[in-house]
Amino acid sequence: MARYLAQIIVMGAQVVGRAFARALRQEFAASQAAAQARGQAGRHSAAASSFTGMTVQEAQQILNISTLTPEEIQKNYEHLFKANDKAVGGSLYLQSKVVRAKERLDEELSIQQQHQSKPSDQEQQT
Repeated sequence: MARYLAQIIVMGAQVVGRAFARALRQEFAASQAAAQARGQAGRHSAAASSFTGMTVQEAQQILNISTLTPEEIQKNYEHLFKANDKAVGGSLYLQSKVVRAKERLDEELSIQQQHQSKPSDQEQQT
């Protein structure tokens, strides 16, 4: 009886192990396909997110920005930076978050500008 129970447990573990390995392979393949679909701009954006430690969406929320325009970014940055100044009773932590958010959005703008300028460069060469 104990022998059969042990065999059932071992077989169950093998089935679960194979299913887990298959799911892992599928997830890895889907991840690679999504990365290729994002293209070069997606890779640059992901690199910028890992460098600054902040996603574009998080930076937009911090600066209260819906569209990526340099004027709106600068205006909201200046307001929030001054509002969180230590001299007026603000928080250095929040002020640093505002600075990081601006850096991240500036980086995203430069990535978008590079991405837009590359197709026109390629058209000139052909």
